[in-house]
Amino acid sequence: MHAYVTLVTNDDFAIGARALARSIQACGSSAPLVVMTTFHSEQVAALREFNVHLVDVCAPEVSDAFVQRHQKDQIHGRNPFTKGNKPAFHTPLDNFAKLRLWQLTDYESVVFLDADTLMVRSCDKLFAYPEFSAAPNLYESVADMHRLNSGVFVAKPSAATYDRMIAALDAPGAYWKRTDQTFLEAFFPDWHGLPYTYNCLQYVYFNMPDLWSWDTVKLIHYQYEKPWQADHPKADRLKPLIDLWHQVNGTGTLPGWVA
Repeated sequence: MHAYVTLVTNDDFAIGARALARSIQACGSSAPLVVMTTFHSEQVAALREFNVHLVDVCAPEVSDAFVQRHQKDQIHGRNPFTKGNKPAFHTPLDNFAKLRLWQLTDYESVVFLDADTLMVRSCDKLFAYPEFSAAPNLYESVADMHRLNSGVFVAKPSAATYDRMIAALDAPGAYWKRTDQTFLEAFFPDWHGLPYTYNCLQYVYFNMPDLWSWDTVKLIHYQYEKPWQADHPKADRLKPLIDLWHQVNGTGTLPGWVA
């Protein structure tokens, strides 16, 4: 069995997961969307209307010292964001909860999608890709190609892999500069590179417009600012992408010009 998997840690990401679920269906995929959630709310419960499977998870059990090293003020203080703005609801420690997907052993292969992604073409072929496959963190220049972006990746659930991950995650003094992203790069040093079109970061749209082709984009990743934000500081530069997200979220359909 195969499944798409996302993570919801607050009501904002529940909003994102709704649009993601609708986009997967609009692309004609028959694979289910599993929503790992760390909390309960009306927004989360409402996701059941879109044929998702809700799975309760919690952050991995780690030491108090690990938690302290990865608090928001520590992460953002050591590695401040200079290219965009993370919304106030973003909490770095929550990112590690996505490692729980390796415990979803009912599935042979899963494709993880951050809740701020939107599918515009079927990505079902990714289920046949090896673990660990991910696209580069391409959003400003080709120099970004050496790092992976953990918003989209292919994984093979395994309890043994999860146990090894946790042992490596909370090794003495371990500090993961970009949380799960840096950790996954270290844990899978020979990661298989996917085309960037499977995780097209929204800043490519205005930073590298020559690389943005609606004929090839398969997944849009709304990194940094979110399309549902009322005070979006880059709304003028990202209007077509924001409008697309709102159409899918509202109607469950993709406009003809995407195809």
